[in-house]
Amino acid sequence: MKHTLTPQRYLILLAVMLTASVGDTLLSHGMTQVGPVSLAHLGLLLAAIRNPWVITGILCLLGFFASYLTALSWADLTFVLPSTAFGYIVVAFLAKFWLHEPITPYRWAGILLIVCGVGFVANGPSLTPHGPQHPADGPAPADNNAVTGETQ
Repeated sequence: MKHTLTPQRYLILLAVMLTASVGDTLLSHGMTQVGPVSLAHLGLLLAAIRNPWVITGILCLLGFFASYLTALSWADLTFVLPSTAFGYIVVAFLAKFWLHEPITPYRWAGILLIVCGVGFVANGPSLTPHGPQHPADGPAPADNNAVTGETQ
């Protein structure tokens, strides 16, 4: 049983990927402005919550959470999470060109390996069919016409 993805479902997966990537990047940018947080300086967490970059990052991650829940309502976790791995590429480009972080060839290779692994997941069904989980659940509903031999 292979579920086909509708354009709306592709958009949900795209929203999961983009909102997570952009939200994480915004949090990183905001936290570099706030500075190191430790147990000795927990008051800096309150300063972080007031930082506009952190606030925007949190809002993006709320959008991620909503779209992630939506995707999990119609697909398996083992399909949804790997299918958003293209977000690693988005994060890498945002980090390199916006945050000006150096990205070594080893990191690029790791990102490429992760994204290539998505191809294995994408070829499988988005939702695994489930039968009764336990004998106590009982058998699947019977087709009465098949039992009696009647046709409609």
